[in-house]
Amino acid sequence: MRSTFAFIFASMVFLIGGLRTAGADAPSGFLQVTGPCKLEFPRDHAPHPGFRNEWWYYTGNLRSETGRHFGYQLTFFRFQLTPFGGSAGWPDPPSAWRSRQIYIGHAAVSDISAKRHLQAEKVGREGLEGLGLGGWVQYGQDVTLFLPGWSAVIFPDSHKLSVADGDFAFQLELKPAKPPVKHGNSGYSRKGSTPERASCYYSFSRLETSGSITVAGKSIPVKGESWMDHEFSTAPLEPGTVGWDWFSIQLADRSEFMIFLLRKEDGSLNPASSGSYIDSLGVLRHLDRGYFDVRILDTWRSKASGAVYPSGWQIKIPLLGIEVDVTSNLPDQEMRTSASTGVTYWEGSVSVKGVKGGSPIEGQGYVELTGYAGPFSALK
Repeated sequence: MRSTFAFIFASMVFLIGGLRTAGADAPSGFLQVTGPCKLEFPRDHAPHPGFRNEWWYYTGNLRSETGRHFGYQLTFFRFQLTPFGGSAGWPDPPSAWRSRQIYIGHAAVSDISAKRHLQAEKVGREGLEGLGLGGWVQYGQDVTLFLPGWSAVIFPDSHKLSVADGDFAFQLELKPAKPPVKHGNSGYSRKGSTPERASCYYSFSRLETSGSITVAGKSIPVKGESWMDHEFSTAPLEPGTVGWDWFSIQLADRSEFMIFLLRKEDGSLNPASSGSYIDSLGVLRHLDRGYFDVRILDTWRSKASGAVYPSGWQIKIPLLGIEVDVTSNLPDQEMRTSASTGVTYWEGSVSVKGVKGGSPIEGQGYVELTGYAGPFSALK
């Protein structure tokens, strides 16, 4: 899932003010996801204005020639402030310098070997092409998302990421090892009890990655594997849900799985929690809530926020013979985004070890944890 549809909704209402209704019904005038998404590629790599929230998430684990381990994150969020004009009754912006679209970027490098986590954030308002404020452009089938100094270019057969910040930088080329997979019902991913509490959601579950990461002024060639999520929606977080745990796991046999857990105020899970398993050939199998079990094995407390996050898990998927332990590669991979979304969350590199089908298996991945530094209901 990357239930970040709720993440960006909640965080942006916090920023903008006046719309502090993270648990309310979706606002009128925006497009709704209520059924099959009819995703087509490369068309749907581009933004979907009219839906309130959208994001492109890249995460990955990379290594240098000497075995130095890095994790990385690059995220572009698109948030639409008001519906389009016409029948919705909202006037068009009177100036080309004004826009209904805000773009936010989060980037991070987890230098696992050096035990440090570097992060950065940016905010830009979509404006006239060439102003450099943030947004997207499309030339033919090539889509570019950008903020000053950052970009993600999605070509039909590859992705190129570029981030330059004061503390770190990276330039990466990602080539899909498998076609994109559509989660839920052909991309229609339910996140709650009613049809409109859903998103259109697909992933590239394994992207062969090469390029360089720069830390402490030194550029280091790296290779590894990445995961990419793209999701769009209008639906807010369902009332009573305080956050989620999201897992993207790449196993050594070239299969992958994704699981998201929607946590409720009473500690139980929303029945819409689900996942996907992708076999070595790229075939997806949907995982309903009853197909997997996730148990917390360890926790970590942030000195910066005071939040207590899970840092170790046991995941069982009996139908697939999977039983693995997932362990954080670096305790402090907390993202603190006071200059953009105002939301504190944990997004980090993890290692995987266990059994699959009775044989030993290893792997790697990324985990996202939200709502531990405060429930979204606190934003009302």
